Amino acid sequence: MRKTKTKIKLAPNASCMAKNYYTILGIEKKASKDEIKKAFRKLAHKYHPDKKGGDEMKFKEASEAYAVLSDDKKRAEYDAYGRVFSGAGGAGAGTDFDGFDFSQFAGGFNGQGGFNINMDDIFGGFSDIFGGEKRQHRGRDISIDIELSFKESVFGTTRKVLVTKNSTCLRCGGSGVEPNTSTKTCPTCNGKGQVVEQRRSPFGVFQSVSTCSTCHGRRVVPETPCTVCRGAGVENKQEEMSIRIPAGIENGQMIRMAGAGEAISGGATGDLYIKVHVAAHPRFRKEGYNLTIELPIKISDALLGSEYKMETLDGSVTVKVPPLRSTDEILRVKGKGVPMDGAHRGDLLIRVKVEFPKKLSHKAKQILNELKKEGI
Repeated sequence: MRKTKTKIKLAPNASCMAKNYYTILGIEKKASKDEIKKAFRKLAHKYHPDKKGGDEMKFKEASEAYAVLSDDKKRAEYDAYGRVFSGAGGAGAGTDFDGFDFSQFAGGFNGQGGFNINMDDIFGGFSDIFGGEKRQHRGRDISIDIELSFKESVFGTTRKVLVTKNSTCLRCGGSGVEPNTSTKTCPTCNGKGQVVEQRRSPFGVFQSVSTCSTCHGRRVVPETPCTVCRGAGVENKQEEMSIRIPAGIENGQMIRMAGAGEAISGGATGDLYIKVHVAAHPRFRKEGYNLTIELPIKISDALLGSEYKMETLDGSVTVKVPPLRSTDEILRVKGKGVPMDGAHRGDLLIRVKVEFPKKLSHKAKQILNELKKEGI
């Protein structure tokens, strides 16, 4: 889109000549042009009358100050005489600010001269005043849910899903034009790619600029529309998508696939968001990059030590349990936890749980009584 420069013309009156433009902008007298521009930009964002909480008078003062201090000749006159003699334009003179009429801001001003402010140079476009850069037309984002087993969430996996969405038409490549045919100038926007609507507001005439709905900003339309998408450039179809699930993903996390959402004619494709649901495991839990599991052992093994064969997510392992010093010890098996990168993994933490018998035989009681006499 061709960028046009928009100017505001303000006509100052004699009563304003005593104002301290440096104080208005909050800068020092030796401020550079960049500092002046930055100060004005900040105040314009804050006081613009078309914003909630804006202040028309303060915006007008800031604009007047910038118009003088940003111009070398006017600034020199102001610094020398406290007023400006150069300039052109009469009272009430004004032009549209990307469709916003500021002419009434000059009401009550005399015809001693005017100030031209290039607002595009300050803001990079009218939309920037309202908090952001101009955004490209884009398709809808799509969200889906998938469920993983605990093991899949630990090691990662790849899932294939079927998604029904608007995708770029394969026949015409998104142009909407039947292959081997030509295009013509859009009759709606006359080849401009945009349409302009005017409406009045308490601050004047406001112009709304939007992308042409006929050509979608392309400025041309097909002589012969595509036989598949009928000139839309997109078609609704079911598409198989491959989703790579990273290792160690948590329950409830989102995966974003940029450009995998819905396509739109003349704009960028939306994104695909995948919400992950991880099924709980009956025995394993995740603690960061470590896996935890409980290992029930007998009292005799806790006292004397033993070996236990147990199943992990990597298969069977034999765990050597040494004589325990307490009932809540943790054994560590290195490198059997959650993958951190291509070469490293967390650990498997085994929480040893001593199981007490529900019943004791007569012989067991005798042995325990003997151990009791030994102070055990």
